[in-house]
Amino acid sequence: MGEGAPDSPPAAEKKGAEEEEDDFGYRLFPDRNKKPQSFLVRSLFTFHNKCQLMLRLTLETNPYARLLLEALKQSGCTVFNDRHFSCENCDGCVSGGFDAATSQIVLCQNNIRQQSHMNRVVTHELIHAFDHCRAHVDWFKNVKHLACSEIRAANLSGDCTLMNEIARFKFGLKGHHQTCVRDRAIRSILAVRKVSKETAEKAVDEVFDACFNDLEPFGRIPHSKADARRAYRDFQNRDRYTANL
Repeated sequence: MGEGAPDSPPAAEKKGAEEEEDDFGYRLFPDRNKKPQSFLVRSLFTFHNKCQLMLRLTLETNPYARLLLEALKQSGCTVFNDRHFSCENCDGCVSGGFDAATSQIVLCQNNIRQQSHMNRVVTHELIHAFDHCRAHVDWFKNVKHLACSEIRAANLSGDCTLMNEIARFKFGLKGHHQTCVRDRAIRSILAVRKVSKETAEKAVDEVFDACFNDLEPFGRIPHSKADARRAYRDFQNRDRYTANL
């Protein structure tokens, strides 16, 4: 699974981890292997209700998410709330993930407590969904493909905005955004793949420049909601121009 920026550093890798059987991060999402609960049972749990309400607000009002939903639709991958999102309990170190096997975004209802957090997680995972839609991404066998999508998600989702970095007590001057993107992409890979840190770093570094500069569908790095709104307007206007050609 593609993973949405772990909240805490993954455990240190054991020697020879590359040789262990890889579960592709599914261990972090235990509800994936359980039978779905009935709507009545799920409605009794506060975490699930809150997750659904925050998700709905994100999809209806957040400019990052609205742009990505429109881009997915125009790429032939229309997203449906009930089909493509699932609020579930997860391991404590993750906030969400993209399950390429089912084309479904998992939102960790036990770890997402604030609307701003939900906005970032949904945006992060929608970027993975957009990459899955537009490209032949080999999520399970090609770590460079995973690295590229994690770079793009960290770069374009707002994960590395100045305010978020300050909240993490991380400060920097020139090049700090790129450093944040690289670090979070590496952490995401380590959370869902049984590879060494060196392998993750190598994969990220080899594709970093190309993937960092791939700004689709935003056309820019949206450093704030205001940037995302402008990108959304530009995206809509671009499509209107193309339709008139």
